[in-house]
Amino acid sequence: SICSLSEPTDGRPLVTSISDFVVDFPRERPSNTWFAPFLSFEVVLLLLFLDLLPFNEIRDLFVRVIGHIANLCKEALFSPAVETTAVMLIFLAWVLRMDNPIYLLSFATFKAPDSWKVSQAEFVEMMRRQGCFTEDSVNFMKRVLERSGFGQSTACPPGIVQSLRDGKKTDLSTEASRREAETVIFDIVENALRKADVKPKEIDVLVINCSLFSPTPSLCAMVISKFGLRGDVLSFNLSGMGCGASLISVGLAKGLLQCRSFGGKALVVSTEVVTPNLYYGNERGFLMTNTLFRCGGAAIVLSNKWGDGRRAWYKLLRTVRVQSTTEEAYNCIYETEDGEGQKGVRLSKEIVKVAGKCMEKNMAMLGPYVLPLSEQFKVVVSLIARFFTKTL
Repeated sequence: SICSLSEPTDGRPLVTSISDFVVDFPRERPSNTWFAPFLSFEVVLLLLFLDLLPFNEIRDLFVRVIGHIANLCKEALFSPAVETTAVMLIFLAWVLRMDNPIYLLSFATFKAPDSWKVSQAEFVEMMRRQGCFTEDSVNFMKRVLERSGFGQSTACPPGIVQSLRDGKKTDLSTEASRREAETVIFDIVENALRKADVKPKEIDVLVINCSLFSPTPSLCAMVISKFGLRGDVLSFNLSGMGCGASLISVGLAKGLLQCRSFGGKALVVSTEVVTPNLYYGNERGFLMTNTLFRCGGAAIVLSNKWGDGRRAWYKLLRTVRVQSTTEEAYNCIYETEDGEGQKGVRLSKEIVKVAGKCMEKNMAMLGPYVLPLSEQFKVVVSLIARFFTKTL
């Protein structure tokens, strides 16, 4: 019989089952000897009689063998000092994992060629040569230029500048817009990768934001094709998100990098293509965009690999985002047609008020992360005093 063996002289069975035989196998040995022969014998015995034993016996045998192996491992391999060190290392790894920092490896901004640069007087002359603006509209744009920070060497796209330099008609076509996008984006991406000493194949995430120009193929596809990024790169093309798109892109890249198990690198590009967005009407709410926007772009390389921390320029500590949901906030920057059917972007007078409220909310969210406790206490006292002053 497999489970009943011969009895000794005292009448007690030597072994009542195979599992008893395995567990009762001699274990006394010096602590510095290896237990592989004993373990091998148990495993071989278990495999030999696996088909002959009932289910309960197999289960019991597995439990006892695994438990005994754990005890052997603890006795033979792990001293208290080793166990303490292992626990400390595991805890340290967990803390480092929770931190999951985002590093800025490089950034680059667009430096326009001299042929793109115009002065305020030259810009006003370009607007006159369009042949669609009244003298009142030209004078209005001139006054806005003087207050908007438009310098004497500001970059405008060649499709518009050619009306001043070459005497040609302004080119607002899709091809002219694409050429402007390629000139700006290719330049800043190349410089950002070079400064970070990162090859295009190392990029895991690509985010490009351009609010008013969203061609097909996308701007992301344009960069992937030009620089030969990997086929599995995560690419995102953001449009219609206005001036806040740059920070939104950084937040998106941060979230995608922190989801990767072994870290990665992200390329974030922010630009606005001016060529197709010149307004040809005479409503002042639309004329503002002709004077506020100009050519430019920026690209940054981000990484959440610990090895890149020693060569990083900056470390991203916190990102916060505020979304206004009021009707006036929704309509303060609105792309539409004017009364004469001319397409453009209308800026309302409420934009300053809406932006101020959003900045106030943003600072309130960011404050607890950057202000010391003493300053936070002053803010709380001020808010309480303001509340009681309004209620009285």
